[in-house]
Amino acid sequence: MKELLTGNEALARGVIDAGVHFASAYPGTPSSEILKNIALDDRLVAEWAPNEKVAMESAIGASIAGGRAFASMKHVGLNVAADPFMTYAYMGVHGGFAFVSADDPGQHSSQNEQDNRNFAKFGKVAMLEPSDSQECYDMIREAYELSEELNTIVMVRSTTRISHAKSLVETRDRKEVAIKPMWDRATNMKHFGSAPSSSKPNRRLLDARQGEMLAAAEKSPFNFVEDNGSEIGIVTSGAAYNYVKEVFGDKANILKLGFTCPLPIEKIRAFAGTVKKLYVVEELDPYMEEQIKAAGIECIGKEVIPAVDELNPGIIAKALLGQEHKGVQIDPKDLIPRPPTMCAGCPHRSFFYALGKRKDCYISNDIGCYTLGGYEPLFCLDSGICMGSATAVGHGVAKVLAQSGEKKRVVAVMGDSTFFATGMNGLENSLYNGSNLITVVLDNRITAMTGHQENPGSGFTAQGEVSHMVSVEDVARAFGCEQIRTINPHDQEATNAALDWAFDLSEPCVIISRYPCALKKYTEADLEEFGPLDRRFTVNQDVCIGCKKCTRTGCPAIIFQTDIKKSSIDQNQCLGCSLCSQVCPVKAIHAVGEPCLGKETQKK
Repeated sequence: MKELLTGNEALARGVIDAGVHFASAYPGTPSSEILKNIALDDRLVAEWAPNEKVAMESAIGASIAGGRAFASMKHVGLNVAADPFMTYAYMGVHGGFAFVSADDPGQHSSQNEQDNRNFAKFGKVAMLEPSDSQECYDMIREAYELSEELNTIVMVRSTTRISHAKSLVETRDRKEVAIKPMWDRATNMKHFGSAPSSSKPNRRLLDARQGEMLAAAEKSPFNFVEDNGSEIGIVTSGAAYNYVKEVFGDKANILKLGFTCPLPIEKIRAFAGTVKKLYVVEELDPYMEEQIKAAGIECIGKEVIPAVDELNPGIIAKALLGQEHKGVQIDPKDLIPRPPTMCAGCPHRSFFYALGKRKDCYISNDIGCYTLGGYEPLFCLDSGICMGSATAVGHGVAKVLAQSGEKKRVVAVMGDSTFFATGMNGLENSLYNGSNLITVVLDNRITAMTGHQENPGSGFTAQGEVSHMVSVEDVARAFGCEQIRTINPHDQEATNAALDWAFDLSEPCVIISRYPCALKKYTEADLEEFGPLDRRFTVNQDVCIGCKKCTRTGCPAIIFQTDIKKSSIDQNQCLGCSLCSQVCPVKAIHAVGEPCLGKETQKK
């Protein structure tokens, strides 16, 4: 049966149909939808992990227990999971083990665009690179056969375009695979112990596996030649293959590689012998090009193909043919600048509006929706390094400021999900090593930016089961933090009071800003705690003095009408957070159906 699926949907279906028993992930664009779709099937266990390291380790455990196991993450997530990944690569597998690294060329939603193909080479594991949804499905299924045959982890490297583009996929029935019996303890220690007595022999076995892996790559059906009788040859893989096809059609010979670690050098050498000029077209790093040149095969790659940013047909046409490739043409005058901003009604905006008025502080921010607090007009960011980094970075800043005699306070801001991911380790560190850090956890009751996935604090699992709800306050108190306050950020009086309290302290403290994401579907617990979203706000323009103070909240629902110099509110966007009404100096903004408390201005 054929279905129209995104790459992520196809990967999820392939995992299910490969007979996988256990899947774990931490959400991160462009990988988030993989686990979400796996979790819809109850024939396997699917879980959101607190971070990528835990996801990788949980899947490793499932593999050791004899089940087929899967993990997924975005490219920077593999940095977090690198420790267990590199060690399990030594050990081989028991049950088949595959994972997806979803890279983000062009940094559409990421802090960098690292090329994780290098991780596969670094770890000496097998790697597959799909070019469309059908290959996503086929390759993830084949990954388990390769994993068990070659005794290796298999990494499937996707990219943003592959993850989110749709194409037809022919699926097959699920393969039911029996869980293998666990080995005895002595055998487990030999294979899965990481003490030198085990890891030294495993290191040699890792290298011994490379020959079999290379032989599999050389004969893999995912590596094939399109012979069009041309003197120009192109070696390519992943999304770049689609761009090459769009530009060249049948006017070049193409070696399309899908099994790319280890690289099938002899297949490439044979292909190079059939053409007069060989190009290597790949996104980001010269991963294939460097290995091809090291093998003594002449080729042209990054001399003409950029190593930065996402490729497209236009870049390839200009680089290889000297031609302008006309796609959809848009007049730049028709493009309206749209800086990234938080949604109308976002509780983070209300907190940042209050924090932004504190000019005597350094704000160590985190990666997530709260990163948007750094943009105009809130300007609440001095640094934002990576997931869960705010507390540890803030601790370092605080320590050096203390040495310099600088009286500036340090505020570390992160979300509930990133707190549970790795941020609480930084809080633990700041308490242990004694920095006067103000830690703020913006608890919006969900993992918001990546698509509303559950987390340890939400009370639900990936498969919708009610679970233990981990409390941010309980965790902070267990670490030994004695100064903790929880506030509703939409209440500006309470928020400012909490900030005054924190800034006056001479010891570490935690502020928990607790209110659901503006886009979250409320649970019964949310309704009981916060009440329904049943208000909208409006501007009494007879009272409005056109001061624009409401626009300085950055809420996209607020419109300043320049012709009459008055504000108005888009009722389709307003969610009734009330921030604008609290900051209006003349009380011109009020809830629909309620009286305006402002005094009408005199008409000229």
